Amino acid sequence: MKNILIEQNLHWNKQLSSSIRREQLTQLIDYLPLRQVITISGIRRCGKSTLAKQAINHLLTTGVNPYNILFVNLEQPYFLEYKHDANYLNTIYDEYLKLANPQGKTYVIFDEVQFFENWQVFIKSKYESSDIKFIITGSNSSLLSNDLNTLLSGRTLGIHLETFSFKEFLDYKQITYSNEIERISNRIAIARAKEEYLKWGGFYEVFDEEQEYIKKEILIAYAKNIIYQDIVPRYGIRNSSELERLFFYLLSTATGILNYSKLAETFNISDKSIKEYIGYFEEVFLLKRMDRYHTKPKEKIRSSKKIYVNDNGFLQIAPKHSKNLGTALENKVFNVLYANDNRVTYRREKHEVDFYSQETLYQVAYDIEDEKTRKRELGAFKYFKDKDIQVCKLITFDTNEVVEGIEVLSFDEFVLGKN
Repeated sequence: MKNILIEQNLHWNKQLSSSIRREQLTQLIDYLPLRQVITISGIRRCGKSTLAKQAINHLLTTGVNPYNILFVNLEQPYFLEYKHDANYLNTIYDEYLKLANPQGKTYVIFDEVQFFENWQVFIKSKYESSDIKFIITGSNSSLLSNDLNTLLSGRTLGIHLETFSFKEFLDYKQITYSNEIERISNRIAIARAKEEYLKWGGFYEVFDEEQEYIKKEILIAYAKNIIYQDIVPRYGIRNSSELERLFFYLLSTATGILNYSKLAETFNISDKSIKEYIGYFEEVFLLKRMDRYHTKPKEKIRSSKKIYVNDNGFLQIAPKHSKNLGTALENKVFNVLYANDNRVTYRREKHEVDFYSQETLYQVAYDIEDEKTRKRELGAFKYFKDKDIQVCKLITFDTNEVVEGIEVLSFDEFVLGKN
């Protein structure tokens, strides 16, 4: 085990990790002086361990002794035979104490903590009896929220991490965008990056690969890995191939209305099982459902749901995927809105509007050059504006203008802000 700990803690030898700064790092740094356990949740391969290592870099720059920081990836194959024994986490920590001999407060980072059963019992015991600052990462929302809060109610601070945002993608591409001069000077590069980002999403290993067929293979491997490692064993799914087929089928329906009865008929399983399976996909951050707007909570819960994919890259591995970026644009706009408001809904009465969030209506159209498209999108706004919803925004790929009092924004201005 000593070799594993040394290999995973390169900072003990003064080796700092180098990567694109994640936007959530500021929040994580603000949490570091506090007593609470920090949880970092997010889909596999979104960069949780990288963010944790960026926190290590920060601690080192503030004078923390490198030996007072322990990082352990609990999915390391060596630990496989011990995953059912939470006491082995004590063994890991005791081995670290003997090896590094830290003095004073220690910082312990457990990466993919859900790999160990009953891990939260160990965290609770050490939290109450030792001067340890815990940072834990996990790829399952219920594990980090429900299981830990049961034991440590009020003693956790959560950070949710998505795949790279468009801003982070531009940083990776070394395309500057902070002011009007930079955006105008780099407008062609930004436009190309925007198209690439909407198509392939924000997984680092995907956009770091040039060949498209390899990008697809990576995304397929990610999806299957999540299904077979994070869902099947946890919920004891017997027909795992059926679960996989359902997920890939749902990719083809992204941005559309969920029809549980039709899905149940297609896969020859019950409505209840379909809903449970989709719930599992949500827990591991593969998919999200969006409610239809209602003033009554019960009606909102019962409403027809729309389904969205957590990362646009998955749209490219759907059995029937559209090369049209219209679906990709709507999917990404949803994710941007959801990150700031997880109660975002859609409005449907005589007309339909894609999103309603924080007293603002949003429509998404790749372009509005076609007169029918323009009339349809603006007509829906007019219907709801007559109901006293005054703020309306139409998000397009690259149009910026005001049409009949409606603000039309390109995707880059929507996410980067106005110049």
